[in-house]
Amino acid sequence: MKFLNLACVLVIGFFLLFIIVKIVGRKIITQVTPFTFITAIVIGEILGNALYDPEVTLFEVVFSMILWGSLLLVVEYIAQKSLRFRGLVEGKPVALIKNGVLDRDELKKTRLNVNQLQSLLRQSETFSIREVAYCYLETNGSISILKKARYQKTTQEEFNLPEKPVHVPVTLIRDGKVLWDEIKDLGYDETWLTKQLHAQNVTDIEKVFLAEWLAGDGIFVQTMR
Repeated sequence: MKFLNLACVLVIGFFLLFIIVKIVGRKIITQVTPFTFITAIVIGEILGNALYDPEVTLFEVVFSMILWGSLLLVVEYIAQKSLRFRGLVEGKPVALIKNGVLDRDELKKTRLNVNQLQSLLRQSETFSIREVAYCYLETNGSISILKKARYQKTTQEEFNLPEKPVHVPVTLIRDGKVLWDEIKDLGYDETWLTKQLHAQNVTDIEKVFLAEWLAGDGIFVQTMR
């Protein structure tokens, strides 16, 4: 009887989950908002309790999943009808970079640091912040990037251009702290760094939010505001 009850819970739970996802749509999988994330956890807990708690009946499992699935449908329906409610449930994209300038306040609000932002950019095939005109943190945690015109993709075959060597940008200063190991790896020293900063009218290293070096393109500096 124990295995029969377990089989019934698994089979019914499987089809109920399938129905919920089909009715709500693929959004629950592809667009992971805080609400859909909580929904997935709760439904998982419902099934998990049913499997390991003998006092939970099959009827209670079905009732709980149907009720929670109905709440999800109601929330999704209201979100489609009301922009204000949609913003409350799903949140809004946040502009982390505007006109090529990092927004430190927005980074703090989203609890992201420069390292994490650089990692997200690299995952989007963008290896330097200097390439980015606008960067938005989407509600599902991914980022959307609009590159500056000079960095937008063009194929060399279109212009019959010879191939150029590719260089990886190196972060020299982050949050006012100099990364001396990176500078030494480049073969430079403090004098060189000071000269580069002075060329950008920067005299106080502690006021540098981000400084990046790219061979062939020079230094990119953004100060704190």
